[in-house]
Amino acid sequence: MKTTGRPGQQQPWQPKPGDTVVRRPRQSELAPVTIRSERRKVPVRGPASPMGLVYGFAALIMVGAFLLMTPAANTAAGSAPFRTALFTSVSAVTVTGMQPVDTAVYWTFFGQVVIAILVFIGGLGFMTGAAFLLVVAGRRIGLQNLLVIREGLGGGEMGGIRRLVLGFVGAAVLIQLLGAGALFLRFYVFGSVWPGVTMGEAAWSSIFHSISAFNNAGFDIFRNDVVHGDSVIGFQHDWVVLGTLASLIVLGGLGYFVIRDLVVVRRFSRFSLDTKLVVVGTVILLIGGAAVFLAQSWRDPGTLGHVGTGDKVAAAIFDSASARTAGYQAIDYGNATQDRLVSAEMLMLVGGASASTAGGIKVNTVLIILITVVSTIRGGRRATAFGREIPFIFIKRAMVLLASFMIIIGVLLLLLTGLQPEFPLHRHLFELISAFCTVGLTTGITSELNTGAQIVIMAAMFIGRFGPLTLALWMAVGSEEVETYRLAQERVRIG
Repeated sequence: MKTTGRPGQQQPWQPKPGDTVVRRPRQSELAPVTIRSERRKVPVRGPASPMGLVYGFAALIMVGAFLLMTPAANTAAGSAPFRTALFTSVSAVTVTGMQPVDTAVYWTFFGQVVIAILVFIGGLGFMTGAAFLLVVAGRRIGLQNLLVIREGLGGGEMGGIRRLVLGFVGAAVLIQLLGAGALFLRFYVFGSVWPGVTMGEAAWSSIFHSISAFNNAGFDIFRNDVVHGDSVIGFQHDWVVLGTLASLIVLGGLGYFVIRDLVVVRRFSRFSLDTKLVVVGTVILLIGGAAVFLAQSWRDPGTLGHVGTGDKVAAAIFDSASARTAGYQAIDYGNATQDRLVSAEMLMLVGGASASTAGGIKVNTVLIILITVVSTIRGGRRATAFGREIPFIFIKRAMVLLASFMIIIGVLLLLLTGLQPEFPLHRHLFELISAFCTVGLTTGITSELNTGAQIVIMAAMFIGRFGPLTLALWMAVGSEEVETYRLAQERVRIG
């Protein structure tokens, strides 16, 4: 403080004209500013995270198991064993189709209806089914649930989720009705599925197998003693049945958005990149799988060695479609050669399209990985396909899904072989891949598994259906981490 005036008298300093004055408060005058904000809780209807999918399906599985345990659901005296009912319910909800008992013989009409309903809901997805009920009832869907539903369906605008859900369910119901009608014409009007079949039996068989095929479940209610074979082996010579079921399987494995592009857009050049990848991948797998199966059928006397060339071709095409996800068997995999089993395992691992009723790693995910590998080998810095660049975040997600598949299958295989070592390793591996990829094919050991092994298979079906899906939803719905800084890079040896 500068003094002016008479001695002993202090006056404030005054700036002169042209001086620049910068005023700063003293440290003692500074006080911390505290702001308290109450966290607002917004009520959300339904599950608040992708884990709601797991909780909802777990509850649905338990409800289905208890319904199947009722005396009215089975043909035996009393209630069905809890293990049998639970295994069947898990298999139906996860649209796997593994059957610990003969569905046509063990379960009554009521039990078969329960299985069909579980398969239908499992194919739609719990969140889609719940959203459909909320939309029909006029209820509001929360923002978080809209995000989960959108990612579960594979995309769409937030404002059009309700219309999207209605279209998704409507298309699924329409396709299954058309499939049931085509099967009914073959089963009753222009033939008979077995001698002496009634109209009611033919109608129910048509509806059940249409639901099972479109939702890629693989359950069947054909009596082995009247159709002369397990699953659809008795229809090796019936191209109409095999063609109808294969068409339903492929449509269910494409997903709603791909079907919509095929019906509405029609021109390949105008398809989205996702649709192009799914269509190209599906065609390659169908043709390639059929060619491999056909070549193997001539030196596989235990399966198709006794049938003619035309039936071999039909069975090869059907198995190529079914082995990726549905689980219907046109051959006896218990008598198949090991190269045939390995071919089927490769198709099962790929599966169908994302956001479809199919399981597996998914066609578009595998193609993204392959495109990235090829681009890296060729020295490219970007992964591109059909004139479009694939964002790096989707490449990371594809790698995470692939790694999680391999790790989980390895752990479950270790448990399975330890719990029941009397079966060969290749049978355990086939059964586990079929369960984890929700396919349902079997070499015939499903009913022979002990309690511990069946628990492992049930865990594989459940995790295979909802583990990778939930992981994908977490990665998609969760906000991306904002990088405020980056660490120094350092080289790591590869290979």
